[in-house]
This record gives sequence, structure tokens and C-alpha cells, in this order.
Amino acid sequence: MGSREQMCEMIAKARVAQKEFEYFNQEQVDQVVREIGKVVYDNAELLARMAVDETGMGVYEDKVVKNRGKAKTIWNDLKDKKSVGIIGREENTGIVLVAKPIGVIASVTPTTNPIVTPMSNAMFALKGRNSIIIAPHPRAKMCSTHTVNLINDALKKYNAPENLIQIIEEPSIELTNELMKAADVIVATGGAAMVKAAYSSGKPGFGVGPGNVQCIIDRDVNFEETVPKIILGRAFDNGIICSGEQSVIAHEEDYDQIIEIFKKNGSFYVDDPVQKEALRKVLFVDGFINKDVVGQRPHKIGEMAGILIPESVRVLLIEADGIGEADILCKEKMCPVLATFKYKDFAEAVNIVQTNLEYEGKGHSCVIHSNNKEHIEKAGIVLTVSRLVVNQPCSTSAGGSFFNGFAPTTTLGCGSWGNNSISENFTYKHMINISRIGYYRKDVVVPTDQEIWG
Repeated sequence: MGSREQMCEMIAKARVAQKEFEYFNQEQVDQVVREIGKVVYDNAELLARMAVDETGMGVYEDKVVKNRGKAKTIWNDLKDKKSVGIIGREENTGIVLVAKPIGVIASVTPTTNPIVTPMSNAMFALKGRNSIIIAPHPRAKMCSTHTVNLINDALKKYNAPENLIQIIEEPSIELTNELMKAADVIVATGGAAMVKAAYSSGKPGFGVGPGNVQCIIDRDVNFEETVPKIILGRAFDNGIICSGEQSVIAHEEDYDQIIEIFKKNGSFYVDDPVQKEALRKVLFVDGFINKDVVGQRPHKIGEMAGILIPESVRVLLIEADGIGEADILCKEKMCPVLATFKYKDFAEAVNIVQTNLEYEGKGHSCVIHSNNKEHIEKAGIVLTVSRLVVNQPCSTSAGGSFFNGFAPTTTLGCGSWGNNSISENFTYKHMINISRIGYYRKDVVVPTDQEIWG
């Protein structure tokens, strides 16, 4: 069977399932959505082990935390939200909001998050009474497929329609392209080329832009408390999360002290020009991240560069020689490596961030460690990012947590800066159509022309 015929068959099954699911009420829908998250939560260890073994990336213990954490936070966020029938009434306008399904969702998922991204997108799609077809990354097809099979087995007890969640078991570029052409909406989480293909398919799409999270350390924070947060964010899952910290931007008078605290907390610092150049050549090939370093520990990266780095090291820090295009270290590094910078005043710190973002990562996220509200909001006003994370590890917070107001998700929109359609965290509300009922407001007092134009 050819790619087109295979996809036509999958789409046909998905449409039948979606039409049946459309008649489920809110309680029934939420039972199904809850079960998707609970399956991943209950099988967190198994699925984490499968993901590490198959992809060769990341950290088993961190993937367990990620599987459980994303399942919990996403369900907790979704469980009280209306997504069936009348979901709201605007008292001031008289508008009544009615939620309706989109249809068949195409979900293209990355090798870096092969468990939680299919889970997350399935929860969002089904919350809106849609069906979903997942196109996993070829290097993660077995663990992603096993995740979907576990979920589908669990959904049988709720009489969920068969084929409500499908996955391409033998993914290929041809099948993924056919899926994107045939589905009603595309959610593309992965590299720039794949996101561009999604937007070029002729169908509405939600994509992500590249990350390059810059991290400012303001002068008024406790460095002993701040540094471990940055290390946690950068080391989590060996740095493969797009919202992971990529830099340390510290005041020149605090720089040495901060570096010493990093060293004390299991980091390795490189400022030797020869070693820095060796690391640049290992981290980047022809201007792009070297796939062989993605999700690997500092010790292995050091081996590749001919530098002895102890196995106990969690994060590698490299002093950059310039900002933006002046040093390739200013780009995204999908491994536990941080570039370091010094600033003279806060305005220069913000300039370093923006210059690095112009090089790569514009529209994604930044983090600031500060107790100065003026500085925090100045950064939020000036920087071209969709999320500014404050006093938290960015990699585990930008995608939503119990401790901030970002919508829990695995897909982070980057706005027009990142060539994306949204500049917020992707969630269930992007997976529903909304009809608006407009009543005639007979008691409205129409303003005079003078009142309108002043």
C-alpha cells in the first residue's frame, strides 16, 4: 500500500471515530482525557526507560519526572475547563460561546520528547472532541507507539471510539507529508524544516520556533540559591528541552563569585582559548548543532573535544568571546552546556540577551533571576520573547508548572518572531472551534457622534 492510500485509510478511520466522539458529553470527554494522562503517569518508569534506550538521549530519572509531571500538570489544568456545548457567556456583550470540534488533528512529534508530546497533544485534541493521528520521529517510533497502544487499551473501558488516537508505526517523510495534507489542523513540534513543511501544507498549523533561552542574574538575588536553579534547568534531561537555559549573564563584579558557586555545585568552567575552540568544533558542525552531542553528558562532550571532564560534572560552562554572531556559542546548544557573559549594567545585560536572540531563538523564552520588579518588567517589555520566566528553572517552568501561570504543555508557541501562529503555550483551546451567538441588545444606549469622536 502506498503512502497516500495508507494515509487515506487512517484519515477515514479517524473521521468515523471523531464523529462518534463528538456526541460524548463533558463528563465522558473528561474521563477519556484524564485516562490519557493517567496511563503515562502510571507507566512513567517503563516509558522513560524505553525512550532513553531507543533514542540514546536524555536522562532516565529526568524522563520519569517529566512523564509524571506533565501528566499531572496538564490534567490538573484541563479538568475544570469546559470544552463541550456552551462554554461561556459574556455578560457585557451578550455573546454566548459554543465549543465545537475541529475534526482530525495531525501531531508531528520530536525524538527529544517522544512520550509526553504525543500524550499532551492527544489530551488537548480529545478535550475538544477531535481525533488525532500522531507522526512520531523515526528514531523514537517504538516508545511513542507503545505509549499510544497503552493509552488505547485503557480507553476501551470508557467505550471510546476505536481509532480515536492513531499513530504511524513506520513513519516516513512521505507519510507525514500526506498526513499534513489530509488532516484538518497540524500541531508540529520539532525542527524548523518540519515546522515550515507544516505551515506550507495548506492547512492551519501550530508550530514551535527554536529555543535559545538567555539567563540574566541580577545583582539583588542570593547567588547560592540561584545557581542550583540554573544548573537544574540546564542539566534536566541532558539539556534536550527547548526551554532549557543556554547562557549565564552575570554582572562583571559578581562573575567570578558566581562561577565559583557553579563549580561548587558540580559544573566545569572553560576559559582557555584552545579548549574553547575545540568545544566549538564539537558542538557545531557547519553552523548547526552536532547531532552527536544532543542529550549527552558533559563528560562525553569533553571526550569528543579531547578535554578531560569528570563524569560527575552536570553542566559545562564556556566563556563566550562575544555576543550574537561574534561567537557560535551564543546559539542554542541541546546539551548541558552554558555560554557565559559579563555585563556592566542592566541595560547591557538586556542588550546581550536581545543580540543573542537575534542570532537564534527570537520569540521563545528567557529567564531572569531578580527581585527588582522594575528590571523584570523592563526585560519583559523590551525582549522579543513569548515567555519571561522569573526566579525558576526555565526548562521545567516555561511549559507550565504548579508554581506559575503558564498553560501546561509541551508545545511552546514563539509568535511571529519564531514564524509561529501563536505566542503562547499551546493547549486545548487551540483545538476547538467556537461559535458565537449574538443576541440583540435592546437596552443599549447608542453614544452620540460627539461622544464617539470626542
